[in-house]
Order: sequence, then C-alpha cells, then structure tokens
Amino acid sequence: MKRMDEQSDGTRPVETLPGGRIQELLSVGLKLFAEKGFEATTMRDIAKAAGVSKALLYHHFASKDEIYARIYSSATRDLNAHVFAKIPETGSSADKVRAFMIAAASFFAENRSAWIAASNAFWSDPDRERLESRIERRQQFEIFLRDLIREGVEAGEFGDIDPAVAGRLVLSGINWMHRWFDPEKGLSAEEIAGQYADILMGGLVRR
Repeated sequence: MKRMDEQSDGTRPVETLPGGRIQELLSVGLKLFAEKGFEATTMRDIAKAAGVSKALLYHHFASKDEIYARIYSSATRDLNAHVFAKIPETGSSADKVRAFMIAAASFFAENRSAWIAASNAFWSDPDRERLESRIERRQQFEIFLRDLIREGVEAGEFGDIDPAVAGRLVLSGINWMHRWFDPEKGLSAEEIAGQYADILMGGLVRR
C-alpha cells in the first residue's frame, strides 16, 4: 500500500519551503556570489551553506542562473525605485544630480553583496529574456540621470557638456566603488558620493 507521503510513482515528494525560507536561500546564494564569484559558486555550495539538500534547492530553482536572475531582478527594481524617490521635485539641477548620486551610493552600501555580485556577473545569465530585462532597467536608470543633467545644461546651470558622457562618469565612479570601498573604514558611501558631487560640480582646479 502506498504511503501517504509518497507520490503516485512511489517516490517521496520533495519538501517545499515557505516564502521566507526561499528568500533565505536567495540571500545565501547572493552572499556566495559576492564572496566567490558567480562562476566559482555551485548549487552544491549554496545548498551546503543554506543547510538544505541539493534536491530541495533544485526543486525551487532550476539552476544558479535562476537564483542570480531573481536576486538581480529584485535588486535593480528596488534600486531604481529607491533612487527615483529621493530626487527632489524642486531645486537646482545640481541638487538633483547630487541627490541621485547619494541615493545610489546609500542603496549600494545597504545592499553591498548584491552590488558586488551584480557588478561581477551582469552578463552571465544565459537566459536572453532575463538579461534584456536587466539591461532595460539599467538603461532606465542611466536615462533618468542623463535627463537630470540635460535639464541643467538646457537651463544654463551646467556648461555645454554631453549628458551621456557626464552620466557615464557619474555611474562609473559609483558603480566601481565596491572595488575599494570598506564600510568599516573612512568615509561612508554617502559621504564619498557627496565628495564626488563636489568634484563634479566644482572641478579640481581652484578658482
């Protein structure tokens, strides 16, 4: 007689997990991606670190690519929402660009593992549709910043600069902070972004 906890084919069903526990698995994967790198991290590593079986992990995620995709999809969505909400409706273009930079830096600092993992493995997802979705969100982020800079140029507040070039300069400075930024030492991420803004707005040369 078939046991109640067996499936119709006689095999034991794979245990399922509540949503909160699934989020814990994603967090473990995120931590390992940040520490070891995407390529070096295996599903076995994630299962072992999370204290679950590989069978259970594969029941919820088809591959580490899916784990990464779900982490990064959520991170980019939250980043955009966080930064866009911090931009003042009134004020100068300089104020708005500064607010953008500080908000982005604060989000990255609060989500440092996601920041590192995303920077190191952005192009690793073999699923083209998921990759294109991430690229679209990143483009929305960049376009938003360029529009803030363009407003300043058109208003005569900024010099005759290319908003795309200036935007890349801003994002490059912030995105690659993870290579050297240590939250336990020196300035906070927000303070660093503030100094970046000072340099960007005022330049290096004493006037």
